[in-house]
Amino acid sequence: MNSPLPHSATASPGGALKPLRIALLGYRSAPHSGGQGVYLNYLSRYLRKRGHSVTVISGPPYPELDDDIALVKLDSLDLYEHGLGSVRLRHFFSRLERIEWFSKLTGGFAEPYTFGERVKRWFIGREQDFDIIHDNQTIADGVLDLQARGLPLVTTIHHPITRDYRVALEAEPKWYMRLLIHRWHSFLLMQKRVAPQLKSVVTVSSASATDICTDFGVSPEAISVMHLGVDTTLFRPAPQTTREPHRLMTTASADAPLKGLSYLLKAMALLRPEYPEMKLTLVGRPKPDGETQRLIDSLGLADCIECCKGISHEEMVEKYAFASVAVVPSIYEGFGLPAVEAMACGVPLVSTSGGALAEVVSDAALVVSPGDSDALAQQIRRLFDDQSLRAEYAARGLERVERHFCWERCAERMEAYYRERIASC
Repeated sequence: MNSPLPHSATASPGGALKPLRIALLGYRSAPHSGGQGVYLNYLSRYLRKRGHSVTVISGPPYPELDDDIALVKLDSLDLYEHGLGSVRLRHFFSRLERIEWFSKLTGGFAEPYTFGERVKRWFIGREQDFDIIHDNQTIADGVLDLQARGLPLVTTIHHPITRDYRVALEAEPKWYMRLLIHRWHSFLLMQKRVAPQLKSVVTVSSASATDICTDFGVSPEAISVMHLGVDTTLFRPAPQTTREPHRLMTTASADAPLKGLSYLLKAMALLRPEYPEMKLTLVGRPKPDGETQRLIDSLGLADCIECCKGISHEEMVEKYAFASVAVVPSIYEGFGLPAVEAMACGVPLVSTSGGALAEVVSDAALVVSPGDSDALAQQIRRLFDDQSLRAEYAARGLERVERHFCWERCAERMEAYYRERIASC
């Protein structure tokens, strides 16, 4: 089909550019776990502040959005929330729900594919309603079909999930669990096929751009790097709150090997004889029978870890206000939003250099190599023992956030990028 003429591609009679009509897609957009729901929330908010009309189209779990942002809910079985016991006979009359059921039954993850198919159907008859479609990490056949139909499409790839896949395999010694890891990541076959055909890819760091080229075969000319922002009206220091000595804080999907939590736990075990009152606020919760919980028990750390999952951003800021040191122990990050949030809250930071983290934190954190518990312990010890060093790195972090990680600037750059893509269609 011919590309519809976007109304924003031309100036208004007064010469000003017309507002854009933007569709933001997210196959899974939980507001408080993982970065994709956060990304949709803030990008939609600041694009709306620039005067654009924004519609978010999402599968469950749905994002939390401002009241003036339209949300289209594309229901799925959401079996990772409800379980196979939620399936009813009527669901088997739907091809996509049969696919979701069979995939979950056999250990797979079909949501990127099925969301893409639902989005493709939803856009039929609505092609003229939007000037630009912006997909957040789905990288699915159905979304690619929108590009093939001549609709302006931008895709954000935060990082290729191939990295998660390799780290998970390396961390799992049991052969049958390795088979399940292979099966769950089978959606990568689709993403590796789709990604090289995308004309306009946005990613969040130079490190991610390199990995997308290497792992997904995307041409470097198709990729633009745009750092994420942080809401500095929310994530900010709380000088009225007294920080607890020897209180650590980290944000991690507790059972995801890529997040490196095990190395932080081992570092804590090294430090605890020196700091018996040491505590960790863990934004995340290990599975009761998972590897992380077994490690916590074997190291004798259960009594010094406070787990909290699904907390609001406001509650997270309150937690940061009590922390004396924040830690990002990840093996790999495509960006590393928790590092930016900690710096914005004025918490001195210890971070690995995994993935984009060295690029993001620069000289505003004490940086160690990924997977090195001894080095983590050494740098945490330095901050615990030196108040002036804590103050120095808190100030460095605040300055770096103010200069480089602003959602207003991110939305401004994204708008300019949208207009370039629209003009090129």
